[in-house]
Amino acid sequence: METYEKLLLENKAWASEKLHDDPEYFNRLAHIQTPEFLWIGCSDSRVPANEITGTQPGEIFVHRNIANMVVNTDVNLLSVLDYAVNHLKVKHVIVCGHYGCGGVKAAATQHDFKPVLNMWLRNIKDVYRLHREELEMIKDEETRTDRLVELNVREQVNNLAKTSIIQRAWKEGNKPDLHGWVYGLKDGIIKQVFEMRAGTHIDSLYEYDDL
Repeated sequence: METYEKLLLENKAWASEKLHDDPEYFNRLAHIQTPEFLWIGCSDSRVPANEITGTQPGEIFVHRNIANMVVNTDVNLLSVLDYAVNHLKVKHVIVCGHYGCGGVKAAATQHDFKPVLNMWLRNIKDVYRLHREELEMIKDEETRTDRLVELNVREQVNNLAKTSIIQRAWKEGNKPDLHGWVYGLKDGIIKQVFEMRAGTHIDSLYEYDDL
């Protein structure tokens, strides 16, 4: 049996178990989606949003990319954010990174990862540059990388707050609150590292005055 065929068999077993426990389970899911949360996470296979938060399908709207980035030219991310905020009316947007992130580790080096990855990792290098003084005081490499993971999450939350999507929602008196979390691969625990409540004022340069 090919490995991908095992996935299909596991899917059938999972669906059968769900129907056995609740015959209306899929019927309900098919007709309504009302998540309170948008999760912006890393594509790392060890950080599945639903599993590590103990939530069920339909409870979290998910976007994932390398190193959980919020890049202002990423139309994929921005379309997800727009839909989540303006149509699903989520109450919370969570950026969740994780310790031991390969993308963050790579960005802290001077290695060439070829054009596409270099462009993506440049955004994390910018985070390192902003916090260079603090980071280079940390002599242990793993500890320094872990701190860069936390700072990267913080900067991505700030990037969310700078978008006109979030600014407009806040100006209209709507949620969401923004949260920065980091997941520990070694213990499975999520650490809260940053938070911005709806309506938080940021640098006026990024606040739109004609929304």
